[in-house]
Amino acid sequence: MARSADVRPDPFSACEALVRNADYDRYLAALFVPAERRAHMFALFAFNYEVAKTAETVTQPMMGQMRLQWWRDALDEIAAGHVRRHDVVEAMAETLAAHQLPRAVLDGLIDARENDLLEAPFETWKEFDAYADATAGNVMRLAARIVGVEDAVDAAAHHAGIAYALTGLLRALPFHARARRLMLPLEALRAAGISQEQIFSGIMDDKVTALIGAAAARAREHFGAAKTLRPRAGIPAFLPASLVPLYLKRLMRPGFPPFSDSTDVPVFRRQLAMLAATLGR
Repeated sequence: MARSADVRPDPFSACEALVRNADYDRYLAALFVPAERRAHMFALFAFNYEVAKTAETVTQPMMGQMRLQWWRDALDEIAAGHVRRHDVVEAMAETLAAHQLPRAVLDGLIDARENDLLEAPFETWKEFDAYADATAGNVMRLAARIVGVEDAVDAAAHHAGIAYALTGLLRALPFHARARRLMLPLEALRAAGISQEQIFSGIMDDKVTALIGAAAARAREHFGAAKTLRPRAGIPAFLPASLVPLYLKRLMRPGFPPFSDSTDVPVFRRQLAMLAATLGR
């Protein structure tokens, strides 16, 4: 009996499944993108996830650097007309051809993830903001291109990226604390008068509450700036950031333990927040 042919799923379908399982906020956001551009948005979000997960899938920084270089090489090969046999690479090849995504922005996204491989925390808020802008902010810049908007998105992506990344960091505080990893800058800890060990212990007190409150206030400030700057036509690219108020409201609810893993918000509420954002509310 002849062996059956090697049947692989469509790369874009594979990207959609990956994003749905691994990055549900961005999956929901992609559903608001016009149908003819949605598959390319899933490709971008799948690429972002593959790059972002690097530090969590390696045991040595050098292995992580090699993995990030693999993605740089894959992009180089796409530009040279060769596409690796990998669902996300294949989907990204078509997305790059369709939307001319700037290579400098893609490289900035990859380069910033090298910070995840370092044990030393950020020293200042300025350093953290640059990281958030290069990761979440760059994803929004690229997403804006996919929805057809190229101009007047940089400042909005800067603020929205910081707001979304910082909120995500606060939600991931229990996970990072268990891993003895600090993502908040040391400048913030010094201002609150606490040590790294207090964060790693997972013990809540007034100083930790103040630290989280100050970080949440920064996220709200950046969210407010992004909301006034984002171009109307580019709103679908910024939809993940529309969830910032929902997540912060839950985190800052009186009596809510920030070191709890229960920081999620029901799907229907997230969908409603994104719908309201698309309507300009």
